[in-house]
Amino acid sequence: MKNKIVLKKTIIYSIIAIIIFNISFFILDFYQYKKYTNNFNLKITAILSKVNEKYPNVNKDELIEILNSDELNEVSLKEYGIDIDEDSLILENDRYFFNFSLLSIFTITIMFVVLISIFLKYNHSKDKKLKEITKYIEEINNKNYKLDIEDNTEDELSILKNEIYKTTIMLKEVAENSIKDKICLKDSLSDISHQLKTPLTSIIIMLDNILDNPNMDDATKNEFIKDIKREIVNINFLVESLLKISKLDASSVTFINKYEYIEDIINESIKNVSTLCDLKNIDIKTDIDKNIKLFCDFKWQVEAITNILKNCVEHSSSNSKIIIKASKNKTYAKIEIIDNGVGIYKEDLPHIFERFYKGKNSSSESVGIGLALSKSIIEKSNGYIDVESEVGKGTKFLIKYFNY
Repeated sequence: MKNKIVLKKTIIYSIIAIIIFNISFFILDFYQYKKYTNNFNLKITAILSKVNEKYPNVNKDELIEILNSDELNEVSLKEYGIDIDEDSLILENDRYFFNFSLLSIFTITIMFVVLISIFLKYNHSKDKKLKEITKYIEEINNKNYKLDIEDNTEDELSILKNEIYKTTIMLKEVAENSIKDKICLKDSLSDISHQLKTPLTSIIIMLDNILDNPNMDDATKNEFIKDIKREIVNINFLVESLLKISKLDASSVTFINKYEYIEDIINESIKNVSTLCDLKNIDIKTDIDKNIKLFCDFKWQVEAITNILKNCVEHSSSNSKIIIKASKNKTYAKIEIIDNGVGIYKEDLPHIFERFYKGKNSSSESVGIGLALSKSIIEKSNGYIDVESEVGKGTKFLIKYFNY
């Protein structure tokens, strides 16, 4: 626990009060002593004056010797009407004693009242804060997270308030994220429904054509079958990609990280798009530092790079080139993937990594999930991805890894 400021103040005030009362008692006792001494001295002076008056021949030195002597002479005062064990020789001192006793009792009472007041104030402060905390907790239970209960003091109740404040902020963020997640889920389900509806509708139409035309020639029927297969492949790709990205979102993917050569990752990714490259006669050139290693999951990084390369191939014209560069510095390892394709419009650039987003230059077969999946994988691997593009000139994807 941090310093308990209120309790410390209470203790300090109590100590100060006790010190003040002790000083007051000392002054009172000293004043009482001076009064008694003065009265005794006055009475003795009066006695000495009478003795000198009656007996002028008495030696003053003898009188002083008697007064300063340590010898005690038992003299009965009963014949003068005074009981030495019960009565005071100086009656005025009895009055002073009574007055000083009353003053002492009054001072002690004041001291206790002040000390009790200090501790009552402390307890009242604690009770007030406890009521505030109880009220705050009730508000939180009613899902009111817009409370500013941060406390700048450092007593234990203030620390408790601050912890509740932190919990409130966390619950507020959870509530806001929950609303965002629901909206995101709604939008995602709508997008998925749309993405699946189009190819499924096409498949149904083509199957209906085949079923309604039993005498359809083989060439036309084969074309329909090929189109159906293509649509099924697209649906399969969409479903698999959605499953992968959902697992990444839910953090249910366990990356098997180990040091892998970046050259091996890139070469494997190139193999995955080689068929597409052959269809469009696209040549992929590489400039790779062979010594670069990434601490990553090989399979998932190949997935990420493959999706980016696939996007580049789909948007590149036939008989063109794609260049892949890999280098490193003291801070990060870098992969650059550069195509000479149609490019991306400026207004589309901030959105190309969003799920199901399709820019103006997107192909009709694109489902808008590949780049979003790549971004998720790269970021989960302590990486960063960015894109630069100019319409008509091409696009460059820049990937930086900070765990090599």
